[in-house]
Amino acid sequence: MSAQPATTAPPQYPDKIDAAVLKVAGVVVLGAIMSILDITVVNVALPTFQKVFADGGEPLAYSAVAWTVTGYTLALATVIPLTGWAADRFGTKRLYMTALLLFTLGSALCAMANSIEMLVSFRVLQGLGGGMLMPLGMTIMTRAAGPARMGRLMAILGVPMLLGPIFGPILGGWLIDHYSWHWIFLINLPIGALALVYAFLVLPSDRPEPSESFDWVGMALMSPGLALFLYGVSSIPGEGTFFAPKVLIPGLIGVAMVTGFVVWSFRPEHPLLDLRLFRNRNLTISITTMVLFAAAFFGGLLLVPTYFQQVRGESPVDAGWLMAVQGLGAMLTMPVAGALSDKLPVGRIVPIGLVLITGGMFALTQITATTSYGYILPVLFVMGLGMGATMMPLMTSAIKTLTSHQVARGSTLLNISQQIASSIGIAIMSVVLTNGLSEDPLVAQAQGFGQATAGVSDPAAIGRLLPQFPEVAAILAPFGQDLAAGQAVLLDAVRGAMAGAFSSTFWVAAILISLTLVPAFFLPRKREVAHLLDDADAAEVAPPVILH
Repeated sequence: MSAQPATTAPPQYPDKIDAAVLKVAGVVVLGAIMSILDITVVNVALPTFQKVFADGGEPLAYSAVAWTVTGYTLALATVIPLTGWAADRFGTKRLYMTALLLFTLGSALCAMANSIEMLVSFRVLQGLGGGMLMPLGMTIMTRAAGPARMGRLMAILGVPMLLGPIFGPILGGWLIDHYSWHWIFLINLPIGALALVYAFLVLPSDRPEPSESFDWVGMALMSPGLALFLYGVSSIPGEGTFFAPKVLIPGLIGVAMVTGFVVWSFRPEHPLLDLRLFRNRNLTISITTMVLFAAAFFGGLLLVPTYFQQVRGESPVDAGWLMAVQGLGAMLTMPVAGALSDKLPVGRIVPIGLVLITGGMFALTQITATTSYGYILPVLFVMGLGMGATMMPLMTSAIKTLTSHQVARGSTLLNISQQIASSIGIAIMSVVLTNGLSEDPLVAQAQGFGQATAGVSDPAAIGRLLPQFPEVAAILAPFGQDLAAGQAVLLDAVRGAMAGAFSSTFWVAAILISLTLVPAFFLPRKREVAHLLDDADAAEVAPPVILH
């Protein structure tokens, strides 16, 4: 009888966050900052793109320049499913550096674009790199931290996910105002170069597993299906309905292809997305909670800066600064929640955060056009506290009970679920808000009146147009020839009506976020057993060696 081969004892991780792990975290955070910040920075530049890429002096349609955002998002979602396989096949370090290079190269090309078609194409290249950065970053952080420190490390990774949507509009507005639109892309070049050098020096060497075959059938079904589905969802706000052909046709084809992928994914040994991981109860409950949370919170979060700009008349930069109070709240609770999730079951942490967010969202249903910032800003702060106590503990719970070889695929599942949920939530809130605004007679007539009187200064000519807009005429009638005073009162009335549409939309977000409490009730309430080291040897998951 032959002797059994000696097994290598799994490595012992220190309980505290040491310098070696912080250096790895720095690499991941740099990549995440570039990827997430770029999504929100470009949003501010869309009106600028309409002008600088104008054809024959006529500004481009908003729907045309919006593809600079949609194209990036679709590329992001399309490449995420490949990340788990590619990480196992080529190694996380090589793939992460490749993703950084693609993103940085795409940024440089975007800055050189001289047409909207070129810009959209280069944004797709950016998205192919950016889509891999977040799931790869989670995998790298998880393997570097070990099971006892995951919560605290995930809290570090959560900082760019939180600050990107808040400071993106501030940075984008400032760069465009003081320099040019090119700089919203050029700013990525030094960050990307630094991240590449940093990753080469700090990340541990790869030990890829080239024996795993690629799921070509899954690729043909999942990535195009997901892109078509998200294209349909992204078209909802522009079409104003879920039933427009531009929404239904790609959306239904996408759903059919993704459904086909789900059926197929249980046949190959190594599918593109390993849905067998949903047999893990904690992963399933965490992802279910994350999906509901992302749809409701990120959809509702989009409304707040829009309210500041459209109802309160704030600039994009000022709206970004007003949103910063939410980031401050999350920065206070995120490290605390991260430390607690290493010691306590997330089922005792996440519901507290969700209650804070739910309460804040219901508070926003009471806003009007004149609600004091002394009311709104504390509400946003409380919601930030809730977000910091929710997002990273959920991710920690989802990944914590996976084995080392499942981490890349588990983080891919988590990221793609969040991406889909966020897109759906934003589409739902946009449609509810758009319909609320268009169905209000005063808002609709005021918009038509503004277009009809553009460039008209003669009071008599304006008076002859008023009968076509009875809601507007009723407000302006008492002012006679004093158009300036009348238009100021009209603007106040319109903003009041718009605030009503925002309030109604916040009700939808509040109800959705309250439903998140249902799956959150089933999150682990007893200390979880970490399985990260179950199938790992010392060479694969040993703490990273720092090169000097």
